[in-house]
Amino acid sequence: MSKRKHIHILATGGTIAGAADSAVQTTGYRTATLGVEAMLASVPHLEALARISAEQFLQIASADMDVPAWLALAARVNALLAAEGDEAVDGVVITHGTDTLEETAYFLNLTVASSKPVVLVGAMRPATALSADGPLNLYNAVLVAAHAATQGKGVVVVMDDAIYAARHVQKTSTFHTHSFKGLEYGCLGTVEGGVVDYAYAPLKIHTTHSLFARPLPPSLPKVEIVYAYAGCGAGMMEAALAQGAQGLVLACTGNGAFNAAMREFVGRHAGQCVFVRASRIPSGAIAPNGEENDDLFGTVPAADLSPQKARILLMLALSAGMEGLAIVPLFTHY
Repeated sequence: MSKRKHIHILATGGTIAGAADSAVQTTGYRTATLGVEAMLASVPHLEALARISAEQFLQIASADMDVPAWLALAARVNALLAAEGDEAVDGVVITHGTDTLEETAYFLNLTVASSKPVVLVGAMRPATALSADGPLNLYNAVLVAAHAATQGKGVVVVMDDAIYAARHVQKTSTFHTHSFKGLEYGCLGTVEGGVVDYAYAPLKIHTTHSLFARPLPPSLPKVEIVYAYAGCGAGMMEAALAQGAQGLVLACTGNGAFNAAMREFVGRHAGQCVFVRASRIPSGAIAPNGEENDDLFGTVPAADLSPQKARILLMLALSAGMEGLAIVPLFTHY
């Protein structure tokens, strides 16, 4: 008989821990209200899946997630997965608000130094809602974390009966329970009727093979995102540099196109910070030397990373002392 898996749950708040005054209220609720024990009590038969331990790591709306919280979370996950003997765990489940869930998942995908399962899960409706999605999502997340096939898959997200790779998952709706998607590549697998079924595995570098799966510094370099739109100038870019940004991710139009003001600014400040060309469009990859001459400007095409995920990769690259051409291939391989 195989040993029962030990899954540790780290609760960070979010809608999955939210509460409202009415069972039909799915907006305007109080986020990050329930503690982890109350969440666990709402999920029948969880102990049948694995030996469960839990802690309230944070109690915040995920809109308030920040770099210090990421660094602390990565350190805690790494410590849990490295523990031995009676303290050893076989996988970690992190309950999280949906607003920045995809960013936290990608950060951990690059910084967790273990092949053991790490699963992020949230909810689009508060725990008090008539058809709250949190309890089943959490049940499925523990099921996935305890499943042998999740080993080595990197950090995954479990939402609405699907399993997504951290690199590709995006929140696509403000309210639908099926908000989370892998727009370009779909999901890795599904959970149906208590059965985990994987169809794919992520090929991008993650976790144990990542350059960044090492003790992290107490802070990360400042990187900002600037959003492009018709008629935008360079004012936001100027402000970001004035406030000490070492890198700028440009959420450009189309396939990473600059307007005249952006192009002039990038050309003038190319040696002052690292510029990454991403797109405000949610699907598709940035073509190197496509809309803009990356070789001329020294800009970095973000491949198919969203601006928010490109920011994370750039912060970690800069924290490792990488610069110039050494940064470019990261966006294809990570």
